[in-house]
Amino acid sequence: MKLAKVVLLLVLAAAAAWAQKVDIESDDSVDYAKYKTFRIGEGQLKSKAPSLNSDLMRRKIENEIRKRLIEKGLSETSSQPDLNVMFRLGSARRNEVDAFPAGRYGRATRRVATQYTEGTLIIDLRDTSKRELVWRAVAVEEKGDPSKIADHLDDMVKKSIDKYPPKKK
Repeated sequence: MKLAKVVLLLVLAAAAAWAQKVDIESDDSVDYAKYKTFRIGEGQLKSKAPSLNSDLMRRKIENEIRKRLIEKGLSETSSQPDLNVMFRLGSARRNEVDAFPAGRYGRATRRVATQYTEGTLIIDLRDTSKRELVWRAVAVEEKGDPSKIADHLDDMVKKSIDKYPPKKK
């Protein structure tokens, strides 16, 4: 019985280890159906980890954004786009303390300190005619080392762009 509880806790902890959270902000007064074209601006990468701070990573994110917006029916253009797309990727080191049952009958608590990297990807869509932000996605990848976050960036972009256009309230 005790072993089953420990295994269950470990399975739940592993599932939460790659938790991605995506929050969307949007202008409710905008008719998103009018947007047909986009242009991707140069993204900003702010990370001390070399695996997240390179031109290859920038191109990977750009290509994934491009792919997902085209799937949404938008087309890329180099002149007079309806939307300018900007993105930023940052990472920060975090510390977290996990508590696990320990001791006889699991009544005591064992605390384990863990360091991890949190990666945040922000994608902004700006209306070029009004020069204002109309849609923003903030995707946070928690608990991972930078190389693992790099492996999940395509999923972060997909989950973000899946929420475009925003649903009417």
